[in-house]
Amino acid sequence: MITSGMAYAQDVPSPKSHFGFNIGDNYQLATYTQTEAYFKKLAQASKRVKLVDIGKTEEGRSQYMVIVSSPENIQKLDRYKEISQQLAHAEITPEKARALAQEGKAIVWIDGGLHATETVGAHQLIQTAYEFASKTDPETTRILDNVIILFTHANPDGQELVTNWYMREKDTAKRSLSGLPVLYEKYAGHDNNRDFFMLNLKETQNIGRQLFIEWIPQIMYNHHQAGPAGTVVAGPPYRDPFNYVFDATLLTSLDAVGAAMHTRLNVEGKPGYTQRGGSVFSTWYNGGLRTTTYFHNMIGLLTEIVGSPSPSEIPLVPARLLPNSDSPNPVTPRKWYFKNSIDYSVSLNYAVLNYAQRHADELLFNIYQMGRNSIDKGKKDTWSFSPKKIEAINAAAKKGGSNTAAGDFEFGGRNTMNVKYFDTVMNAAANRDPRGYILSADQPDFNSAIKFLNALIRTGIVVEKATAPFSVSGRKYPAGSYVVKTDQAFRPHVLDMFEPQDHPNDFKYDGGAPIPPYDAAGWTLAYLMDVKFDRIQDDFNGPFEKNPYGKLLVPENKLNGTSYVLSAAQNDSYTAVNDLLKKNIPVYRSNENGDFYVSAAGKSIIEKANVKLKQTSEVKNKSKVSAARIALWDNYGGSMASGWMRFIMEQYHYDATVIYPQDIDAGNLKSKYDVVIFVGGAIPSPQGGGFGSRAFGPKAEDIPANYRNRLGRVTADKSVPQLKKFLEDGGNIVTIGSSTNLAYHLNLPVRSAMTEIINGEEKRLPAEKYYVPGSVLKVEVDTKQPANWGMEKDADVYFDNSPVFKLTGDAIAAGKIKPLMWFDSATPLRSGWAWGQAYLQDGVTAFEASVGKGKLFAFGPEIAFRAQTHGTFKLIFNQLYK
Repeated sequence: MITSGMAYAQDVPSPKSHFGFNIGDNYQLATYTQTEAYFKKLAQASKRVKLVDIGKTEEGRSQYMVIVSSPENIQKLDRYKEISQQLAHAEITPEKARALAQEGKAIVWIDGGLHATETVGAHQLIQTAYEFASKTDPETTRILDNVIILFTHANPDGQELVTNWYMREKDTAKRSLSGLPVLYEKYAGHDNNRDFFMLNLKETQNIGRQLFIEWIPQIMYNHHQAGPAGTVVAGPPYRDPFNYVFDATLLTSLDAVGAAMHTRLNVEGKPGYTQRGGSVFSTWYNGGLRTTTYFHNMIGLLTEIVGSPSPSEIPLVPARLLPNSDSPNPVTPRKWYFKNSIDYSVSLNYAVLNYAQRHADELLFNIYQMGRNSIDKGKKDTWSFSPKKIEAINAAAKKGGSNTAAGDFEFGGRNTMNVKYFDTVMNAAANRDPRGYILSADQPDFNSAIKFLNALIRTGIVVEKATAPFSVSGRKYPAGSYVVKTDQAFRPHVLDMFEPQDHPNDFKYDGGAPIPPYDAAGWTLAYLMDVKFDRIQDDFNGPFEKNPYGKLLVPENKLNGTSYVLSAAQNDSYTAVNDLLKKNIPVYRSNENGDFYVSAAGKSIIEKANVKLKQTSEVKNKSKVSAARIALWDNYGGSMASGWMRFIMEQYHYDATVIYPQDIDAGNLKSKYDVVIFVGGAIPSPQGGGFGSRAFGPKAEDIPANYRNRLGRVTADKSVPQLKKFLEDGGNIVTIGSSTNLAYHLNLPVRSAMTEIINGEEKRLPAEKYYVPGSVLKVEVDTKQPANWGMEKDADVYFDNSPVFKLTGDAIAAGKIKPLMWFDSATPLRSGWAWGQAYLQDGVTAFEASVGKGKLFAFGPEIAFRAQTHGTFKLIFNQLYK
């Protein structure tokens, strides 16, 4: 954006006057403390600015949203917010909607700083807020008159950490963003951008409330780094596949706004923008800050730009130099400065905001129309397309004797398929979309079902409660059950949380390797949380009361009797047990099914835990429970998987000590701990020495002394012998994902099941034959094993090309290995994509092994994934008691 000669209001403080440097100056970064103070100055100096504290972060800082518009609009923010809500909810007539679209102002969200090491994001936010608080040119004025801008800081804690780390070196040549000692979000690090349908974290909850309950902007813009090598910035529109639940208007709107962004850079002589196939980003996934908005009919924008406070280079990538439709204006190799990235980002912000002011009434009405379309679909019989249904149409044609193969069609309509095959699939009653879902109050873990519903409510979904018993389709449901209907504006999100994702088979060419999805392929939250629900395809009604938008549900459990039984199937039972043990109140556990037994002494704690009691008689075969001393592995810089496990431990009131490789190598583990948890990424592969053969992290002398004890990695030569001794001395180890490699280091009688024999040699199955990116699969569970108490015979697990085992020799007969979970089907896929899934049949995906006096628990699936997989938390919890 060329700003020379632009007029600025004189009484608005410039960034340089506050920070002591211009935003974009080499080797200079602002802390969040400084940024917060600057935002407060802007709000004091300019009538265009209103500063809103949207909540506290995980580290206790205030998270701010800077609202900028004309002074007249600022005075009427409540009215414009109300209009935005009414249009997004689409519960009004088209005539009323058109009138409100004329009255209202376009709402545009622009954020920065989510991934704190991507420092352009937070700093472009500062610069753009300043420009809109102070500039007086015609374009800025038009935007302020017609748009309400929500400048939102996405990760205050991260900016404070990263800036202090970078700026600690006085010598600018030594300044670097690498080598951070901890995660830049307390628990999740980079995964904070994967929490937006679950909303576990305080920062994401704050953002979610503004996006999905309060403002519901028509456009949201999420700034990230870094662009693909040989480009400057990747942006909209994005590559296929897109999620099939979206309204078509959403996709064409992405094209339109993307074109405005791309064009502005070209007009301003800023090359290097790439789109669609020019980058890996798609619109399939739900859960990112950008992507979750799609399921709420918002135009979600993501850009990934290059740049750093330390000067860098645009590298030479010859394949990127030839113009094409994805990258019509390539950038040539050159020196690149922080200021270049700030200028590009400000230009892109102006492009989006200028589009919004020119098309404000269209944006406002279109979000209404998309919501209205969703409501209409939910009120009638609707059939949605998916890859499986297309396959079914082709299969019906083949069975019917059609000679026309899939895709064998010519221009002009020759060789077309008879429409009766379409009708066979797309008019079949069994293939209709659901009208709604019923979550009965009598399910085994109703507290977790309510947590699932609260995740929906936080994202603006309407939930209804049954005020009396009712019946639907011949089944009776008790009062207190919940209903989620699909005749609501955010129907795409409802479907995405309950229905399986059907990812297409995505290959560059026939017989080639699969194209990895951007993040996960399947994530159906109701499956991952083991929520029991009935899928209703016909219209239904009952004594239902609508829950107000955004109001969280609270379980209504009653405490009766003088002794209490807590079901092992209920996750919150474990929270209550942990609190009871901390107060030295005796807890006993059934040796048959794992249920907990507590006397009247535990009444107040159980009341506070708000758990549902199980109605059953006292059992004789039970044992007293005590808390295990828990250690949780982590490494220098922070493991996201370990951070999420730490989050789970805190949520369920377990006391866990974080340990590092040096602690393991020091030995004597059994004197301090009873159980050690290794999440994925901790234990190296036995082939080639794993990561024990190379250094990890910075040099000790280059980091503060208080972080040096975190350096190192788990190694085969030093760490594994200490872990083996810990097991032999009676300790237990829980391994998840790739850390099940420990079984190989211990020479247990197991091997990988995902192999084939080629010329007499065992080799890993290639991706052309077998590939299962993040998806939900069904496993069979041995419910009699104490490790699995509380689980049901069939369970849904999150699986990401996870370890699968074959047991060798007499492993089972000799009692060396107890299988805990396995694939009992050639088609275990529940949601996502599983190419070659038949290879999984009979593979063991979790087992227990005795090693000396202790036990190793190996869980291949990601049973704690992003703190979303509540349905498999019990597989962790059961191992954490003595």
